[in-house]
Amino acid sequence: MEIIAEHITEPKALLIGVDIGEFDSESSMKELCELAHTAGVEPVITAIQKRQAYDSATCIGQGRLMEIAESIKSHSIDIVIFDHELTANQTKNIENILDIQVIDRTTLILDIFAQRALTKEGKIQVELAQNKYRLAHLAGKGIEMSRLGGGIGTRGPGESKLETDKRHIRSRIETLAHELKKLKQRRNFHRQRRKKDNILTGAIVGYTNVGKSTLLNSLTNAGILAENKLFATLDITSRMTELPDGRSIMLVDTVGLIRRLPHQLIEAFKSTLEEAANADIIINIIDISADDGLEQSKVTEKLLSELGCDGIPKINVFNKADLIENSENIPHDNNTVIISAKNQTGFKDLLSCIAENLPKTAIRNTFMIPYDKTNLINNIRFDGKVFSEKFTEEGTLIDALVDIKQYHLVKEFIK
Repeated sequence: MEIIAEHITEPKALLIGVDIGEFDSESSMKELCELAHTAGVEPVITAIQKRQAYDSATCIGQGRLMEIAESIKSHSIDIVIFDHELTANQTKNIENILDIQVIDRTTLILDIFAQRALTKEGKIQVELAQNKYRLAHLAGKGIEMSRLGGGIGTRGPGESKLETDKRHIRSRIETLAHELKKLKQRRNFHRQRRKKDNILTGAIVGYTNVGKSTLLNSLTNAGILAENKLFATLDITSRMTELPDGRSIMLVDTVGLIRRLPHQLIEAFKSTLEEAANADIIINIIDISADDGLEQSKVTEKLLSELGCDGIPKINVFNKADLIENSENIPHDNNTVIISAKNQTGFKDLLSCIAENLPKTAIRNTFMIPYDKTNLINNIRFDGKVFSEKFTEEGTLIDALVDIKQYHLVKEFIK
């Protein structure tokens, strides 16, 4: 057992992990500490128990729990958090032994999401995930959840409180799912409209707290909350910015990812995460200063693959260069950039990298358009952009971004 903090005023938490070789328990426990801090509690003690398998009754074993009970009393612990998803029976058994509130990793993450969701869609997504989790964990709550009917016409076993609660939760899930479906249809409509209007989109993806919101703020003055906490923002923000080749791109900030993200949240936020699957380019942000930055990136890539993003152009953006002394070990290639979103360095290279890796949808050049072909300039304006024009004896000299579908009509007039 490791004591990591003392003399604090926030609610005190004791964190418990069981190491059966499934994943890196040390890294996961470090992440659980950050999650607890984000939720507003202070981790005071961490405990990791090596076992062959999880204990079916208490996850960690009754003997170990008795030892932990002593630490809870001596350090005035307020809450115990397990780095695993507990069953309803496990939670009840552990609480009976420790005589304190016990929650698991999933409950903690759901609570953080509930605190951070601001938009209607975000709140619905979180509540949907919470209710699905509660429904799965109602069974095994014990005899205290049963009741009998009474009075004339109500004699007999009646409906148990467990059944009533399940019915109410299922009804709420159905209502939320219907509302989310309507919002998803609206989001799909906006995506289709962007495609129709030839608006390029870039999805900013990555592990939570790698600097996605800071980057979007710095590039576009988006004004998004950016804190040094996990899941500082959940709600999607989209902003336009201009690339060096003259094209404009809508950058979309997506929800942060994390190891073992509860499947309820992945399902609930699927419509949000699908922004990446519908993007023209994926901008994968990696924390260059994190010891496990590349491992975090693998978590992102795995989920992107599950969402069907394998065929979409992707660039890797190593952020937080201000926190390291050298970047020699970082691969230098055409789809990799090193930046500091905080200090706003490397942005020129980033925007160039985005432009180079985007599908060629338009080409910028200088054209001398004869006066009898003036209608071509109107066509260019409709699907592209005219940056400047000058009237000369030969015709109209323009600096323009021409849609690739119309380029064959004007390439003979390149100056």
